[in-house]
Amino acid sequence: MELKEITCIVCPLGCRIQVEMEGGEIKSVKGYSCSRGLEYAKNEVTMPKRTITTSVRTIGGHLPLLSVRTKEPVPKEKIQEIMLELAKVEVKAPVKIGDVVLKNILGTGVDIIATRNLYVK
Repeated sequence: MELKEITCIVCPLGCRIQVEMEGGEIKSVKGYSCSRGLEYAKNEVTMPKRTITTSVRTIGGHLPLLSVRTKEPVPKEKIQEIMLELAKVEVKAPVKIGDVVLKNILGTGVDIIATRNLYVK
């Protein structure tokens, strides 16, 4: 039997959650304060995901960089590969908050979206 201890990041409480695993299956989850914490713990031990926030270069914009993020969390093991791909991206102005900058990054089914407006220089 394996015991994994994680800190929940869903809300500011930061519950210390203990997940008991056996043969790759969850046997018990303890220490969470809400259903969101339970769901987070289950996902974190079976398929951890994160939201990526970064910047990409711009062409013809009033700023040299545009802040972007993944529209949904992506598998944690794909973060490095996604960051390398985003380092190659250049976005042409104008761009509005929420615009899709890159669709389906690396076949994950997740889009990269702008988190601020970019105006033409």
